[in-house]
Amino acid sequence: MLILGIDPGIGITGYSFVEIQKNKLCLITSGSIQTDKTAAHPKRLLELKNDLDYLIKKYKPDCACVEQLFFFKNQKTIIPVAQARGVILVVLEENKIPMYEYTPLVVKQTITGHGRADKSEVKVMVKNCIEIDEKVKLDDTIDSIALAVCHAQCLRFKEEIK
Repeated sequence: MLILGIDPGIGITGYSFVEIQKNKLCLITSGSIQTDKTAAHPKRLLELKNDLDYLIKKYKPDCACVEQLFFFKNQKTIIPVAQARGVILVVLEENKIPMYEYTPLVVKQTITGHGRADKSEVKVMVKNCIEIDEKVKLDDTIDSIALAVCHAQCLRFKEEIK
């Protein structure tokens, strides 16, 4: 199963493709979609749509998990991030990709064991779960990997309960 993890943003959207191979998680690829900060907002949303659509068609994920907007410290960015997230949901629906949502709290609890983990703790635990190239530095990309790993662990848990 190939899972697409997405950390939404208008300036930077992190993405990762994580494959479940038997009892191992393998990072197929990861990166970020970075929109032109000088472009008009609608053009940035279109750029995000087109880039994400290209990635989906190239890698053909079985499902996607997207960070759910839960709490935002920066009031100025909530609307642009919500709009970017809306574009992401539309692209997933257009491509008939089943979508799952996780709050940052759930991802942190699943990955680290507690919901108050900081970025560095999440990064360490993600690296313990899956081999990551040292070039992966952006928090947005790490967050997208954490989302995919969280979903994979939730799938495993559901299988164990059956």
